[in-house]
Amino acid sequence: MLTPAFDLSQDPDFLTVAIRVPYARVSEFDVYFEGVDFKFYAKPYFLRLTLPGRIVENGNEQGSYDADKGIFTIRLPKETPGQHFEGLNMLTALLAPRKSRTAKPLVEEIGASEVSEEGVEDDDDEFDWEIEQSPYEEVPESALNPNCRYGFGNLRSGVFQRLQDELSDVIDIKDPDFTSAAERRQKRLAAELAKFDPDHYLADFMEDEAVKQVLEYNPWWTDLYSEMMTSLEKGQEEENFAALVSFSEEEKYQLRKFVNKSYLLDKRAHRQVYYSLIDILLAYCYETRVTEGERNVESAWNIRKLSPTLCWFETWTNVHEILVSFGRRVLCYPLYRHFKLVMKAYRDTIKILQLGKGAVLKCLLDIHKIFQENDPAYILNDLYISDYCVWVQKAKSKKLAALAEALKKASLTKAQLGLELEELEAAAFLVQEEETTSKAGVHSTSRQQTPASSSETSGSEESESSASPETEESDSEQEEPGGGESETEHSLFGPFVEESSMALLLNDGGMCRSTTFLGSDDGREQPLASPRASRASGPLIQELGEQLETSVQISEPKDSAAGQQRSVLERESRQTPED
Repeated sequence: MLTPAFDLSQDPDFLTVAIRVPYARVSEFDVYFEGVDFKFYAKPYFLRLTLPGRIVENGNEQGSYDADKGIFTIRLPKETPGQHFEGLNMLTALLAPRKSRTAKPLVEEIGASEVSEEGVEDDDDEFDWEIEQSPYEEVPESALNPNCRYGFGNLRSGVFQRLQDELSDVIDIKDPDFTSAAERRQKRLAAELAKFDPDHYLADFMEDEAVKQVLEYNPWWTDLYSEMMTSLEKGQEEENFAALVSFSEEEKYQLRKFVNKSYLLDKRAHRQVYYSLIDILLAYCYETRVTEGERNVESAWNIRKLSPTLCWFETWTNVHEILVSFGRRVLCYPLYRHFKLVMKAYRDTIKILQLGKGAVLKCLLDIHKIFQENDPAYILNDLYISDYCVWVQKAKSKKLAALAEALKKASLTKAQLGLELEELEAAAFLVQEEETTSKAGVHSTSRQQTPASSSETSGSEESESSASPETEESDSEQEEPGGGESETEHSLFGPFVEESSMALLLNDGGMCRSTTFLGSDDGREQPLASPRASRASGPLIQELGEQLETSVQISEPKDSAAGQQRSVLERESRQTPED
């Protein structure tokens, strides 16, 4: 908290307190007085006085505020009319609290039995909750650097020497009262380079769906500009365009609250006012577009962050450097960082300037409202926006039109921003092309491997089919002895061969033999041999070989059936000569 400059005076019935609080948020202030206590608060100022006499609240108290001087004047009735208060010019004594700080330790070890409620209350009374105050000291003009000025028309200085701690979140520059314009620009450029994030920029550049939606939004000045251009085509005079812009009742109330005053500006300061107006309007156009006209808690931050005039107290020499600085900050700070948004805000600003000072004033009133509702940003209204709202009403329309033409003639490219945007975009496209090529190569390789795997599969099937007759022949030789078993014996295999293949061999004598094949992992079927069949294999094979003339094989797998049939025929040919 800051202790403001104050002065006390008296008459027989009243005590008058004059408090100077420049750049305070005067819309919210508190005054408290009772007995010898007087307290005043208006962010970021706080004043507490211990008066030499008693005052009273009886309904006769009065208060006023001088907006030009930033002074609150409060008249307080004395409790005893005619009493003279001594020492009103002893400011340091008035600031001191009534009770001095105690030297008693804050923590003292005592017996539990000795602690009483009264003792606890005494400790609470002795604790001093008052904050330290120091008398206000006016900074002499000689102590300030004449080259370190800021505000509307560079008319202010010394404001932030005491407010720096309270308002450090409002501006980016530190110690503006002792930093020249050249140093401000050098520090600003370095801060922008440090803040620039290539990944964020490329993400918005390559995936710009949200940016496209923002670009399609039409703010309130778009329809007015189209209507103005239509009127120009019909040959109407420009003086009639002022009626296109209308003000709401809230905006009219804002205008009535401003204090009418004149500004003595030299030619250089006058030019600086116009240039800074472009910078502020560019930031406002960006904010209005990205929020689609719906203000949020980030609106004040966006406007002041994108305007070097507001956050760095930057000064300008031409229009082009304004566009460059705005473009750099759009690509470094806000949520949407796209070069198309820079150009869109640039064209929107031209439209507003061509619409005349009514449209410019409407934008400034909106900015003033946004800053007034934001706790740290209200100071910018006192430094810039309030003065702009008063000044632009008296500005000449021809000069605003000339400013719009100068802005229209200016140009801006990505290379001029000094952030190597074109190189980043080229690298991003190259990476994207390489990814596309690699994906296409993977797909083509998979297509080539698919026919090869098919041919390998068919080749393995052929080798398996060629090897199956010999395998099945040996298997059938081991199984054939079970051919003389009765049907009762075959029924014993029933529960174990439900998933198997059954081969029936029929001879001309009506004898039937069943041979069971179980499926194996490689797709071939293996015979399930009976333990009793292996004991009587030799004589039975010879007997069957003499009687067997034809055979019929029935099986579910065709390959296994064909292999079994071939093995039976080959056995017959081998067994016949032995007989």
